[in-house]
Amino acid sequence: MSAQTSPTGSRQIAWPSVVTVISAAILISAEVFGAAFAGGWALAILFGLDDTGAHILQAILFAIGVLIMIGFVRAAQRVEPFTRRA
Repeated sequence: MSAQTSPTGSRQIAWPSVVTVISAAILISAEVFGAAFAGGWALAILFGLDDTGAHILQAILFAIGVLIMIGFVRAAQRVEPFTRRA
């Protein structure tokens, strides 16, 4: 009988891939969250909202930005796997 290897056998972290994805995520998140803040402020002025309305709008756009960043990191992990078999 042949020995079966576990599908989650010995794995090593691929640090160059991890650093690449984290670096790109930091750069992209600065743009996404900056756009969420500025966009919420601009839309609040456009619609004549008060400060509370502006903060709520910014929070909604910030939450959308978080979803965008989660999607980015997941997609980047498929291209640059964080682990590889030892």
